[in-house]
Amino acid sequence: MDIPSDPLHWRIGLVGYGEVGRILAEDLRGRGIARVLACDVKLGTPAEGPLREHAAAHGVALAASHAALAAEADFVVSAVTASQAVPVAQACAPALREGAWFLDFNSASPGAKQRAGALVDASGARYVEGAVMTSVPPYRIRVPLLLGGAGAAALQPLLATLGFDAHVASDRLGVASASKMCRSVMIKGLEAMVIESYTAARAWGVEDQVLASLAETFPGIDWEQQGSYFFQRVIQHGRRRAEEMREAAETVREAGLEPWSAAGTAERQAWVADLADAGVFGDRTAARGNWRAEADRILAAGKGKQGKRN
Repeated sequence: MDIPSDPLHWRIGLVGYGEVGRILAEDLRGRGIARVLACDVKLGTPAEGPLREHAAAHGVALAASHAALAAEADFVVSAVTASQAVPVAQACAPALREGAWFLDFNSASPGAKQRAGALVDASGARYVEGAVMTSVPPYRIRVPLLLGGAGAAALQPLLATLGFDAHVASDRLGVASASKMCRSVMIKGLEAMVIESYTAARAWGVEDQVLASLAETFPGIDWEQQGSYFFQRVIQHGRRRAEEMREAAETVREAGLEPWSAAGTAERQAWVADLADAGVFGDRTAARGNWRAEADRILAAGKGKQGKRN
């Protein structure tokens, strides 16, 4: 069966039904897409309840496997953790329909995108990389998105019809992801540095002096508010961020540099995720307005003097 020329008539498959997948599902259904499918590794496990509840509430069909989803979809969006970008492409490729679109939304290195693209293109489907350039929730489907690959220019106006804010970065696969990954070295690195600096400053009782000095050096930033925001984002999403930073480190490595900063950031992000998993911060999804309280929890747990993750 041919792929409909009007994307509003597509059957759309979402691989990964976490925060991003559910936002996309809601917005695509809001655009009038009649058939939205999703699959996720949590289906069939004790953690599947919220996914099934969300799917039922928003009219999303749940597929039993990657292959089942790929076999039906005209357009597949892969939005999983960074380490799963290539395995998902590998799982979907044999079942993808001729001419179907595959948009890789994942935060993976250029090399990983190139490997995933080769798998999808060999199946007769069309692979396009997507680099999400900021946090998804505030923008939802309109999050700034860079596209890359041979099919990027053809897919861009179709995505616009669906409501995406997508722009072509290059017809060369890997360029869009390099933009994302190099940005992440800076942004996720700032998160890790703030958590390390602020928690150590809190332990020594010099946090007020440190923040005052930062404000004098960089007066355009509210370092108190920014610190609380960074703590919250890493507590909630440190595991995913750590995976992304391992891909960022690989991006730096692929450029011929040793990724000392990116690799260290991955460790700090994962360290906070370990603490969150251990219950140090209580409900990790709760709103947090004071970074000092989170630093105190780290210190009270005896983690403040820990030089590296166990």
